[in-house]
Amino acid sequence: MKKYTLICIGLCAAMAFTSCKSSESAYKKAYEKAKQYDTQTAQQEAVAQEAVVAPVEAKPVTQAQVVDNLDNISVRQESVQLIHGNGLNAFSVVVGSFGLLSNAESLYQRLKDAGYDAQVVKNEDKNMYRVVASSFAEKSSAVSSRDQLRNTYPDAWLLYNAR
Repeated sequence: MKKYTLICIGLCAAMAFTSCKSSESAYKKAYEKAKQYDTQTAQQEAVAQEAVVAPVEAKPVTQAQVVDNLDNISVRQESVQLIHGNGLNAFSVVVGSFGLLSNAESLYQRLKDAGYDAQVVKNEDKNMYRVVASSFAEKSSAVSSRDQLRNTYPDAWLLYNAR
């Protein structure tokens, strides 16, 4: 009985090992399928690249007014509207920018109390209120005023009124 059991176990093991062997044709089929997929993908990418070409549109160049900048002092050019104050000259020193009018009015009042000819202007494009400490016709005067104001307001900058 032990002999028959050992023979049966041996035959089962032999069948199990021989049946697990992969055939060469299965590998060949898988390789051919992968190769076909790669060529289709490459063709689709080539067609997609050719179809993506867009026509070039000619657009006119918008001209910006150049403000005298030979002295290398940066000046922002914005179109602003007067809210409070006496009116702007060409160059102004901005000491604060706010999204809320109440915040701009608070700084405006502090500047007025300190003796500055302060003004509040609004940039409609950016929806921002700018607080101007002083305004000048010449750039050099505005630069010297900005430099003095930077002791108190380190972020002071020059504004050229585009209107």
